[in-house]
Amino acid sequence: MKLKVKILKFLTGRPVCMIHKKTAREMSLHIDNRVYVKKANKRIISIVNTIEGIISPKEIAVSNAVIKHLKLKKGDMVEVEITESPKSINLIKKKLKGEELEKQEIEEIIRDISHNALKEAEIAFFISALNSQGMSLNETKNLVTAMVKTGKKLKLKGKVADKHCIGGIAGNRTTPLVVSICASAGLIMPKTSSRAITSAAGTADVIETIAKVDFSVKQIKKIIQKTNACLVWGGALGLAPADDKIIKIERIVKVDSTAQLIASILSKKISVDSDYILIDIPYGKSAKVNKRQAKKLEIRFKKLGKKFGLKIEVILTDGREPIGNAIGPVLEINDIIKILKRESNAPKDLEEKSILLSGKLLEMTGKAKKGKGIKLATEILNSGKAFKKFEQIIKIQKGKVRKINPGKYIYNVYAKNNKKIKSYDNKLINGLARFAGCPQNKAAGIYLHKKAKQKIQKGDKILTIYATSKEKLKHAIKFYNKNKKLMIEF
Repeated sequence: MKLKVKILKFLTGRPVCMIHKKTAREMSLHIDNRVYVKKANKRIISIVNTIEGIISPKEIAVSNAVIKHLKLKKGDMVEVEITESPKSINLIKKKLKGEELEKQEIEEIIRDISHNALKEAEIAFFISALNSQGMSLNETKNLVTAMVKTGKKLKLKGKVADKHCIGGIAGNRTTPLVVSICASAGLIMPKTSSRAITSAAGTADVIETIAKVDFSVKQIKKIIQKTNACLVWGGALGLAPADDKIIKIERIVKVDSTAQLIASILSKKISVDSDYILIDIPYGKSAKVNKRQAKKLEIRFKKLGKKFGLKIEVILTDGREPIGNAIGPVLEINDIIKILKRESNAPKDLEEKSILLSGKLLEMTGKAKKGKGIKLATEILNSGKAFKKFEQIIKIQKGKVRKINPGKYIYNVYAKNNKKIKSYDNKLINGLARFAGCPQNKAAGIYLHKKAKQKIQKGDKILTIYATSKEKLKHAIKFYNKNKKLMIEF
């Protein structure tokens, strides 16, 4: 059926169309059915909603995703056709039963996800299947290949290197520091990062406080040509697009499966042409994995790296407590700047870990001799070269390096007696920051004044909660009081 486009300017994050109830009845369409919306030789799969009053039976309203894909304008005529349910739904059921998927079956699922043929609930079932049933090494390889195949690629010259942390540790904002140090040494560092899934902030959330992170592939190439590096959000680039859609659903259902985690990391690194990849796997009581799981993950990464011809090294790090003092976008960028500017009150643990990771990459790529990477990384940081490189990257990403004030609504937690902190629970600290408003409210977060193994005197400030509204602060305080005995172990 041919319908006239009416622009209502609504954002849904996926292709959605609104059709008049009368038209829907004529086409035997129901809410949440799938249709093809076509203009000339281009088409897109869209989810149907029905409406009355705002549009006529001869009109169709489409979301921004449809407008952008088909380059639609008001009054354009489009063809609307019913499409069958994708075969990949049955393949997801197959995986839910614990059966192994063939290469072409995985490709079909990923292709359907990238083409918006699957609904959020169906993608959630796929995530659940990966989480509950796991994937063999061969399945994971095919998942990586399928993700890369459906997206764009960035071709770069020189020694292209990257580091990635599997996440789960509050703070731990090493990436901007590692990128600045290694790019200063001549490495190409095309760092595309995701936004937070279950944590208080992702690297993209943090950099976005002072610079733009949303660029096209063409723009990123120009940034890298001038600076050797970038610090951008990967979600807008079309690199492994199925992965971005899966991550979006993972954020909602708060599930991060091992197979998807590995596939997500490797597909993005292959898409940006990385040759040298350092994987940081923090382990510990409240980390994503314990030491045994971390070692299994290390083996899996290395085996898959060989299959793709990548030079991968894995480093297992202490994830028993947050890294750095700051948790939340604004607070974290302030601490990164402190380290780069060599300020005396900069968090030492975040600095030391960043130097360690940078040193490993410098050795992997031959920029430093074996055993000399940490020395070179320290020299680059102390010389101010890393800070200049960071300033250069931020400036070309239309930003300015500056410290920002956190939320004005504050709640301090004080020690009631003399004691020593044994540990913090990463999950609960991240949860507290999210209740305060992270990562959507960039100025929200937690600042840890005391770390594990430090002696505390009665009346000492242990942590501060920052929020941008009284309501958010109230929710955060309530969460803290409910979980404080598990959150901080004395």
